[in-house]
Parts: sequence; structure tokens; C-alpha cells
Amino acid sequence: MGQGNTTSRSDIDRVVAEIMPSVIDIRRTIHMHPELAHEEFKTTELLVTRLRSADLSPRARTPRTGLTVDIGTDGPIVAFRCDIDALPITEPEGLTFSSRVPGLMHACGHDAHTAIGFGVAVALSRLDLPGRVRVLFQPAEEAFPGGAYELLKDGVMDGVESILAFHVDPAVRTGLLGFRPGPITSSADRFFITLEGPGGHTARPHKTVDLIGAAGQVITQLPALLNRKIDARSPLVMVFGKVHGGSADNVIPTMVELSGTLRTADRDLWESVPTLVDKLVGEIIAPFGASGIVHYQRGLPPVVNDPGVTAIVSAATSALMGPRAVTDTFVSMGAEDFARYLDLAPGTLVRLGCAETDASTDLHSASFKLDEGALEIGIKTAIASLDAMLRSV
Repeated sequence: MGQGNTTSRSDIDRVVAEIMPSVIDIRRTIHMHPELAHEEFKTTELLVTRLRSADLSPRARTPRTGLTVDIGTDGPIVAFRCDIDALPITEPEGLTFSSRVPGLMHACGHDAHTAIGFGVAVALSRLDLPGRVRVLFQPAEEAFPGGAYELLKDGVMDGVESILAFHVDPAVRTGLLGFRPGPITSSADRFFITLEGPGGHTARPHKTVDLIGAAGQVITQLPALLNRKIDARSPLVMVFGKVHGGSADNVIPTMVELSGTLRTADRDLWESVPTLVDKLVGEIIAPFGASGIVHYQRGLPPVVNDPGVTAIVSAATSALMGPRAVTDTFVSMGAEDFARYLDLAPGTLVRLGCAETDASTDLHSASFKLDEGALEIGIKTAIASLDAMLRSV
């Protein structure tokens, strides 16, 4: 690829128009045949076949799932990440290309992300850009703690200067893209708390350790105390999802197990909160005489968008689509393993509007709907953005 001038709108429009039928086809094919995390074998095979047919040289992660493809042979490298896995959700009938796999559905738009990534790779191979672009088709984004780490072990970020990703947003009309420098998604950690005591009869709690009572105090006090120990400007959500203890209504058990998730958009707080949780649990259960063990399982850090890369992509989007296409977006308490890539290179996660009407649907829901017009907008915007990212190096 040569240095050249900035890729023109007319060139982008022409090339994208040529490939849109194949982009739509690959999205619908993937949508009809969803695969769960780590099981995306047919999706990987389909992408490899289609990319090779477009005279590209994808690198499959055989015998694992996922693949990467480089466009260009010299110059700096920027990356575009898309995810390929589906969810265990049953899709209602209604589309000619509804899921044909019982109990599975692309309810988070990863089929759209994949189709956009495919379109970006093929389109860029027909354009002149000042460097190289690496498209990452990542498996297992929905798995805990995410499949990004697998790709990182393969060295996919070696030499990458900056990275871009889109995530469709069914609450935003097609044609709008949401930008936010700094935190845009939260961390996702799991915690497991085991409380123990000698057990006894519920008629004589004073002669033993009321373990259920202690567990109740942990459930009610721990989230409240955490929120009093941290800066109120740093959002934190701690929720218990599972409580297990006891086998009879007149027996005080010897063990109670609690577990849940903790999320924050503050990277520094994410680093320090496990120690704080352990300390507070000990203080809460001490008056009961119970003992406790906290197993804190780190998952994903928050996605913190680099301000510089965000500004470059926002400006490229505005120049291509017009300033009205650019809008601010919110911090989500959901998690995204795109955060893993940002540990190695600056980058930005952009929300891509995909709602055909103002009737909002939601991600991870059987009601999720996607306007396929968002695919063309995503491809064009990604091309312009990746071009601008290369020229900023």
C-alpha cells in the first residue's frame, strides 16, 4: 500500500457497493447457523473460505476457532476487532434467515460485527492505504473471562499501533455512532464467599453461630459499605446472584455459600477492590463468630477508550458521514473483553446504531432486532477510521 492521499468518499462508496451483497449474505448465513463460544468452527470455516475467495490470506487458529487476516504488506499496523460467537437464546420465528439451531441465537449482533469485519477486509484490499490493517475475528467474547486473551497469546497485537472495534446498539437509530473518551464499559468480576460455623439448633442460636444471620448481613451490608469506602464519582455495582445454605428449617447450617458479580468503570478501583471486599467481609461476620473465605475471581477490566484514538475516529466519521452522525454515548455496566487489547495498544470502542425505528429492543434478548443498513455504515466508517488511524502514526 502506498502513502497516497486520504481515501476518498467516492472510492469508499464504490468499493463498498460492490461487496455489500456478499456482506449481507455472510451475515444472514452466520445468523442462521449460530455457534456458542469456543464452538464457532463452521463460522471460522465460512470466513476462511470467503476471504480466500476474495484473494486474501486468512490465518485460522486450527484446531481452535477464530482467525485473523492482514491487508497490506508494509508500513504501520492498526487493527479492527470483531467477535463471532452467539448466545443460548431461542429466536422467535419471523425472519427468512432466523436461527436454524434450536436454543441458539445471535442476540448480541456478533453476526453483524463479523459481516462488517469481512467487508472491511475485502474493501481495504481494493483500496490504497498508508500501511497495514489486521482484522481480528475473535471467538468467545460471551465466555467468562472472554476469548480475547486467547488471541493475545497468539501474538495478534504484535506491532499494532492502535485498535478499533464497533458494537451495535439497538437503542440508537441507524446512521448514528456513539463515541466516548475514557470508560465506556465496566469490569466484570465474580466473587465466592464461604461462611462456616459449628452449626446447631434454631431454638438455641446463642449457643452457636447463626450462619444464616451472618450471611444476611453480608448480603445487605457489603454492597452498602463498599459504596461508602469508595469515591462516589466511581460507579460500582455489586449484586449477589446465588445463595446456598441449610437443609432444614430448624437447623443452623455449618456452611453458607454466596456468590455474585462486581462491576466498576474505574480501572484503579478495579485493581484495588478485591482486598477491600475481603477486609469488609471479615469485619461484617466477626460479631457473629463466623469464619469466612473470599475467593475473588478477576474477569475483565473496564474498557477505557483512548482520547486520542477516539478523537481521530470521531473526526473521520464526521468527515465521512456528516457531523450529525456523531453523538455522545453512555457508560455501560456490562463488560467487553475488548479491554484486553487496550492493555497493549490505545484504541476505541464505538457504538454503532442499528435500530430501524424508535421502538427499542435490547441486547441479549430474543426480541433483539438489527437494521441491516447499519452494516454498510459500519464498513464505510471503519474504512475511513482505520485510514485516519494509520495516517496519525
